[in-house]
Parts: sequence; structure tokens; C-alpha cells
Amino acid sequence: MHRTVVSLTAVATGLVLAGCGTTNITVAPSSAPAVASSSPTLSGTVNVFAAASLQEAFTTLGKQFEATHPSTKVVFNFGPSSGLATQITQGAPADVFASASTKNMDQVVKAAAATSPKNFASNVMQIAVPASNPANVTALSDLAKHGVKIALCQSAVPCGVTAAEVFKKAKLTVTPVTQEVDVKAVLTKVILGEVDAGVVYATDVRAAGGKVKGILIPAGVNASTLYPIATLTQPQNKAGGRAFIDYVLSAGGAAILAADGFARP
Repeated sequence: MHRTVVSLTAVATGLVLAGCGTTNITVAPSSAPAVASSSPTLSGTVNVFAAASLQEAFTTLGKQFEATHPSTKVVFNFGPSSGLATQITQGAPADVFASASTKNMDQVVKAAAATSPKNFASNVMQIAVPASNPANVTALSDLAKHGVKIALCQSAVPCGVTAAEVFKKAKLTVTPVTQEVDVKAVLTKVILGEVDAGVVYATDVRAAGGKVKGILIPAGVNASTLYPIATLTQPQNKAGGRAFIDYVLSAGGAAILAADGFARP
């Protein structure tokens, strides 16, 4: 009986002190778990719409994020940034948008579908040729030669826009035999030998390994693109989306991106 009276008295004392509104002191029984100071456990699906050129790096990031948060599942929709931006503004369900172009991100922000984007990576262009290089492409100027079959991204896609900037700087006229929906489609044309060369991101040449050969574009005429990332204004998993972005922006995320050839913005 004596122990019961002491316990009730301790609880009553704690309640009285908590009701005094003192901000510098927290009174709680010593056996109570510190729930208020710990972050909530993340769970559920995190839908990420990301530029095709991010496929390898983000797939790795997604696996590590899931390992850190076992109750989550990251589902990616990789594609051209312009197409993803259109899907989002038309109401496609997503939590995060990672674009290969600030222009396409601005499109989503202007439509009030995303807020506060942050640049997390940058990329430059490179020429990809089949491993055997049958057309003997060794320089940017070779892309303008008669008979050399070139694949480019469509003009509205970030990799197409950036390639056009390269040609403008080099004062070079290049007529492609095909214009693909995204950079991975251009790379596939090169790998299969359906074209003699394609202009892609440097990270895509790296990701293809020995399947293609990379031809550097001189720095003076090369062009780069920034990658912004943002949470959407009507996410299905707000907490999960924000946590994924925090992971991308973290030192660990930056290391994964750097390992795949991306530079910091």
C-alpha cells in the first residue's frame, strides 16, 4: 500500500509541473519511453518520377533508402523529363520529381504541382559510338560528315536541348537519322549498332561500360545541364517523399551520384 501511495504522488507532482507551462523543463516518469523526441517511422510506397539518365544512380539510392527504412518501397518512373513533367501537371500520382532540366521543373512549379526545388547534380554531354566504332568517329566534327548515322534525343527532351547547345557552340550542323524519346533510347540505338554515334550524357556512356566507346566533347563547346529535385504539392506519401529527397541531398547520396559520374551543381 505504501508503494502505491508514493507512485500516485509522483504522477500527481509531474502533472502539476507539466501544467505550469515551463518551456525549459520537461517532467516525465523515468520509465516513460522518449516517443516525443524520436522521428516517426517511415512506411508505405514512395513514388519517384525521375529523368532517364538517373536510372542507375537512383536505383542504387532507392535500394539503400529501403534498407534504411524497411517499411518503405521506392517505385520509380524513369523517362524524359519533359514527358514526366506533363504527366505530373496532368495529375499523375507521384511524391517526388527529379528532372534533368530546370526548365521542366519550372513547368511543374508554375503549375503549382511542386515547390522549392533544389539542384543536386549536373551532367555534360559525350559522344557514344559502338564498341567497334565502324564509322571511325573520333571527334565532334565527324558527326556532320555525310553518311554518318546519328541518333539524338527529341528536341523537347533535355538531352536534345543540351546537344543542340553543343552544336550551336561548335557551329556545326548535324542531321540525325533518328530522334529518340530519351537518352536511354539513344544509347540503345548505339549499343545495337543501328547508328554510328549518339550524343548522350557522360554518365550514360559510363553506365554502358564496354558496350559503347565514349568520345569526349571539347570543354569549350560542351554543354551541361542541372538536375533539380522537389516534393510534389499533393503527394500520397509526404513524409516518405521528403525523406527520400533528404537522402539524395545527403553526403551518402552525393557519393552515389559521384560514383556514377555526376558532378555537384
